[in-house]
Amino acid sequence: MMNPWRRKTAAAAALRTEVDAYLADYNAKYRALYTTSSEAEWLSVTHVVAGDETNSQRLKAANEATAAFTGSVANIETARRFLARKAELAPLQVKQLEAVLFKAASNPQTIVETVKKRIAAEAAQGERLNGFAFQLDGKEITPNEIDDALRNEKDLARRRAVWEASKSIGPALRPGMVELRALRNETVQALGYRDFFSYMASEYGYTTDELAVKIDEINRELRPLFRELHTWARYELAQRYGQPVPDAIPAHWLPNRWGQGWDALVDVPGFDLDAAVAKKGPEWVVQQGERFYVSMGFEPLPQSFWTKSSLYPVPKDAGFKKNTHASAWHIDLDHDVRSLMSVEANQEWYETAHHELGHIYYYLSYSNPKNPPLLREGANRAYHEAIGSMIGLAAMQPRFIQAAGLDLGAQKPDAMKLLLKEALNYVVFIPWSTGTMFFWEKELYHDQLPPERWNARWWELAAKYQGIAPPAPRGEEFADALTKTHITDDPAAYYDYALSFVLLFQLHDHIAKQILHEDPHDTNYLGHAEVGAFLRSILEPGASADWRTLLKEKTGSDLSAKAMLEYFEPLRKWLVAQNKGRKYTLAEI
Repeated sequence: MMNPWRRKTAAAAALRTEVDAYLADYNAKYRALYTTSSEAEWLSVTHVVAGDETNSQRLKAANEATAAFTGSVANIETARRFLARKAELAPLQVKQLEAVLFKAASNPQTIVETVKKRIAAEAAQGERLNGFAFQLDGKEITPNEIDDALRNEKDLARRRAVWEASKSIGPALRPGMVELRALRNETVQALGYRDFFSYMASEYGYTTDELAVKIDEINRELRPLFRELHTWARYELAQRYGQPVPDAIPAHWLPNRWGQGWDALVDVPGFDLDAAVAKKGPEWVVQQGERFYVSMGFEPLPQSFWTKSSLYPVPKDAGFKKNTHASAWHIDLDHDVRSLMSVEANQEWYETAHHELGHIYYYLSYSNPKNPPLLREGANRAYHEAIGSMIGLAAMQPRFIQAAGLDLGAQKPDAMKLLLKEALNYVVFIPWSTGTMFFWEKELYHDQLPPERWNARWWELAAKYQGIAPPAPRGEEFADALTKTHITDDPAAYYDYALSFVLLFQLHDHIAKQILHEDPHDTNYLGHAEVGAFLRSILEPGASADWRTLLKEKTGSDLSAKAMLEYFEPLRKWLVAQNKGRKYTLAEI
């Protein structure tokens, strides 16, 4: 007769074998369905023809098939049954089963009609977003042209017209978002989540309230530095446009449609990267990104990346449009990786291309036999953005630029102006992402913000967190929040970018000080295999690693804005001197 201990051990072994068989079958089916959906979605954003519903119908069918599988009652019940005995399972099995339930929550077939309605609504909203034609003076204007005008146009009346044109898409998206808000909430509530925002926050191991505390903590830590930047910008812009100094910065004065990045306000003497990149051409921009990673010991990109990606602007006479927001795609959860960009030979796309290839190399790194398809994701969503943004930062530092073969001329860049330019990118982004975007989407899903308050609340948050205001009052006939593409196609997750900026400075600080032994303000990763080895040690585990443990093991610290604050401390002192005697209008939070 088998003793109880051996009987228990045998039962656990049998359970693990059963779980392995289930997960192998699930992973194979999931990957096949994911690939079909990814291909359909890729076409829906890269080849949009007005009046042609082929893409949306294909995407709807593919997503419904994926939803039917991932959200099936059988998968929900099986995963729950196995997790009831999680103490007997291997950690990798538990992580996969938890991923099964997380994916099921977005498509539970216990409410199949609601899921179908949500998928159809998302496909239709995506078509409206991707196919929208912006108009200025009765002529179509592309998003790239809007961005270029807001960076370079000197005439305030013209700037206002361009800014208002950029907001014209909002009303077209408003009815669809009313429907989507309800459907997204109803979908996840079927598996016990309070609302869609809470569902997305749970991937970090946080409740919505816990995440709000962490987000607010980051915002408060960086607030004194942002107040200095805000004050400097108000006076700088008022002088530039010959206007009285405003308490809140008019949104059309800023070089970005949402006021999320102000770095174009500063030209750094000896650092004309636009001119240097223009000499190289758009193809060089992407190829140089690949060379950067290869120099650190990564493999060259698959040939399919170059043949299948959509890297450059669509000609105006092409007969179709595409989404112009840069993104990276893991089509088959293996080595079919692609990027959607509209690269031009300028500084912004130079940085963006390095960022997007960060995602691509993350995909390739965790697509290895140790990671089942279910766990071929970032350690958390912010890790993905952190890696890309960190490489973007490194690619903009003078020593790297020189090593990459870009000619900035004989003049040495002004170090403080360069630091200011970086802060107007990274620091200014924090109140936008942890304030305006975070709380508007939280209130949308978690607090049921009424549609008749959407626009008013958007501008209240922009005033509080960013210190900006519209050129003139904006009524509820507008829907300015919805002009940000993420609210449609990457909902309730924008704080990923804020957390990623905190992470990127922690990782960059470690690389600069502990690996390269260089000043974090002017590093050169190029050709350093030891930097590549450090990065691969973070990338290869994918979602099989706990994100907190991974960060602590690799950098020796928990998530904190300390490294970011240290990086910009010389600038903060400089700004205090520049702002002496000036009026501060941005309140503490």
